[in-house]
Amino acid sequence: MRPIRTVDLQMRFVDTDMLGHVNNAVFATYAELGRVRFFRDIGIEARTFILARLAIDYRRQVLLSDACRITTEPTQVGRSSIHMRQVLLANDQVAAEIEAVLVWFDYERQVPAPVPPDVRALLGEPPEV
Repeated sequence: MRPIRTVDLQMRFVDTDMLGHVNNAVFATYAELGRVRFFRDIGIEARTFILARLAIDYRRQVLLSDACRITTEPTQVGRSSIHMRQVLLANDQVAAEIEAVLVWFDYERQVPAPVPPDVRALLGEPPEV
C-alpha cells in the first residue's frame, strides 16, 4: 500500500497579495513543504531528489484566514522517477491539485540514478523487475 501524508500549513502574511489572496506562486512552496515532510516521515532523505516537473491546477482562491493543509502521495515509481499527487485543501475544499515528478539523482556524477530497492519498498512499490 502506498503511504499518504497530510501536513497542516501555517499561512503567512508574506504569502498574500494586496487583496489577502495567497499568491499562486506560493502554492509551489506549499507543495514542496508537503513533499519534504512526506519523505521525512517515511524515512527517506529528500536531498537525493531533484524536481523535474511541477503542474498545478488551481481550483479556488486561498485567503490568509483559510485553514490549509496539503496531502501528498506517490502515484508511480519509475526506474529513476517518482510521481507524486498532492492536493491543497483550504477550509476542507480543494484549492489546487498538484502533480510533481522527482528524479533520484547522483550528485557526484550529475546524472539520474535508479530508485534504490529500499526506497521503492517505502513507497509501496514492488521491486523493479
